[in-house]
Amino acid sequence: MLVPCLLVLTGCADTRYYWQSVTGHLQLMQAARPIEQWLADSTTPLAVQQRLRLAQDIRRFAVTELHLPDNASYHRYADLQRRHVVWNVVAAPEFSLSLKTWCFPVAGCVGYRGYFSEADAQAEAQAQRAAGLEASVYGVPAYSTLGWMNWLGGDPLLNTFIRYPDGEVARLLFHELSHQVLYVPDDTAFNESFATAVERLGAGLWLAQQAGPQARQAYAEFDARRQQFRALTRSTRDRLQQIYSVDGSQANAKKNQASLKHQAMQDFRAAYAELKATWGGYGGYDAWVAQANNAAFGAQAAYDELVPGFEALFVRQARNWPAFYDAVKELADLPKSERQQQLKQWASEP
Repeated sequence: MLVPCLLVLTGCADTRYYWQSVTGHLQLMQAARPIEQWLADSTTPLAVQQRLRLAQDIRRFAVTELHLPDNASYHRYADLQRRHVVWNVVAAPEFSLSLKTWCFPVAGCVGYRGYFSEADAQAEAQAQRAAGLEASVYGVPAYSTLGWMNWLGGDPLLNTFIRYPDGEVARLLFHELSHQVLYVPDDTAFNESFATAVERLGAGLWLAQQAGPQARQAYAEFDARRQQFRALTRSTRDRLQQIYSVDGSQANAKKNQASLKHQAMQDFRAAYAELKATWGGYGGYDAWVAQANNAAFGAQAAYDELVPGFEALFVRQARNWPAFYDAVKELADLPKSERQQQLKQWASEP
């Protein structure tokens, strides 16, 4: 559902958290080897070799056609022997979709906290619940170090996503590489929506020019389900926002908010069940729906809220990638509220 990113951040005052971030990333880097070595190794399964060659082709396309960074990232591969590289924790109040933020030097504040251990992530989520917040934990297939680790070999390809369908591998690589084009401290929605716009636009181009009919068909079916699900979650977010916009400081008002929220969540799950039935029982979003709460909805908003504005800007720049990146960088120089308002305005224009 989501193609989320974890930033391995330095300078954290929480020594234990800082230590797990550093050691976790170093273990990942140590597990990575150049793709050529994996391809030359007779013990590498044929299916993995095929996926690595596909990733190499996608990486070249990212540079030549999308003008994404040509650097050390995604020229190595690591098999971590687990399904996710990290687990993110997100948290939000009982009657708000605004995410709790964690702040770090240089990188600024982000609306999630990542762990290389699922147990540690669950413990953090429980601590947030004990503090009165709703919390959610989700596995992450890849993350970006924003190019800061290219001197150490760059971000590697991982077993956590290399077997994804062709179009999804392309999307993920384009998304992560776009974070190396631009990162704005303290604005998760801007950063993630920009990356999501690049992945969607770039994947469309890659599928049209490079993929075979089977890959295009598989992507079209998967993406159709994704867009239907996002439309459902977006409408539910809007409904929850409306419920939370009412002053709930009085006891009766708060009780009414709780009742309306409960009904909205019930309706969401019922609507998902109906949608799932039209997909022939495809249950790719079951886990997300099962734990859906304010934190989960707030996290998803960061990845798609501003995407229409970025896509409109791409069109305004005559679909020229370098011009688009330059325009986004100019936009990033504006105050946070102004750049987000500008994107929303472009999205609303015919």
